[in-house]
Amino acid sequence: MLEPHRILLLDAAPGDLLGVELERLLGHGLAVTLNLRRVTDRAAARAAWGGRVEFTDFDPFDEAALVTETLRGGGHQAVKSRAGVPLRAAFLAAATGSAAGAGAAARGLRVVGRAGAGTDHVDLTAAARHGVVVTHTPGSNAGAVAEFALAQLLALTRDLVGHNAASHRGDWRSPAAPARALSELNLGILGTGRIGHALAGRARALGMTVRGLGRRPAEADGVRRVDSLAELLTTSDVLSVHLPLTARTRDLIGHRELALLRPGAILLNTARGGIVDEQALADALRDPGHPLAAAAVDTFEHEHAAFASPLFGLPNALLTPHVAGMTRGAMAEAAVRCADHIAALLAGRPTGVPVATG
Repeated sequence: MLEPHRILLLDAAPGDLLGVELERLLGHGLAVTLNLRRVTDRAAARAAWGGRVEFTDFDPFDEAALVTETLRGGGHQAVKSRAGVPLRAAFLAAATGSAAGAGAAARGLRVVGRAGAGTDHVDLTAAARHGVVVTHTPGSNAGAVAEFALAQLLALTRDLVGHNAASHRGDWRSPAAPARALSELNLGILGTGRIGHALAGRARALGMTVRGLGRRPAEADGVRRVDSLAELLTTSDVLSVHLPLTARTRDLIGHRELALLRPGAILLNTARGGIVDEQALADALRDPGHPLAAAAVDTFEHEHAAFASPLFGLPNALLTPHVAGMTRGAMAEAAVRCADHIAALLAGRPTGVPVATG
């Protein structure tokens, strides 16, 4: 009888969703190693799942530790991440056993799963070279991210953070000028994929005029399609970014692009930090004469333990730690779909499974 495929969960679903994810993986007949590093109640997890899964505890952002744990016990054929742990060329070579020859590679890494849409944390060229398939769950958090973008917009247009802080100080503060209603604003969506589509529908329901730029035609959704980034920027009171991070989109929005926005404009970024030049964004927000008035940023060039940004401390920058897609429903769907995709690929059933390519 063949041994079951082994999967290493670098960062499991949080709270009671951990049980949902583990049951799904075990139901597929996979042997699970659970990394406890980001599990809140480790003792409870051990008590509930001891005997059914193996346990480890390490920092997955430490590449040396990641290699060691992936190879431990004869190796894991799959790893799953949620927080975008970097999986670079050196890791992929070591985890597949490529450097040790075909015999070692027979039980090496074969599948990388991401419970989420983005795969920019994986060196896709190296993955293909070493025979590793990368799967993800596009669209699983589209509604959650779209709602969050609207929350960012409302917080900024109505100055909720400032009014909250003043009220807690006992300061009865009235706005210096009346706020503009959402129906008075033109929303530009950069990236008309699943999330952009979800945001467009919600924004139009609130009376906003929506324009979009992306590969996906948008007119059928009542979104006015524009032909260039410059056109989108010059017609937008609000710019919301919903692109994947690729070589083509890195630093797509910089000093020149920000200067094209309408006076008093707002930028929302729930996509990837590398798409918007954070230094250019900080420079714009510091300049009282710049057309950009405020920004809400949920994704950064450097995140987790390396979290740092030139946006720190700016009062017109609303910063959140990459939480836009973290609703219970979205995270449950991503965890379950990712488990199904990984199991299908390990079983040699790739039909219908989304695969990322470089």
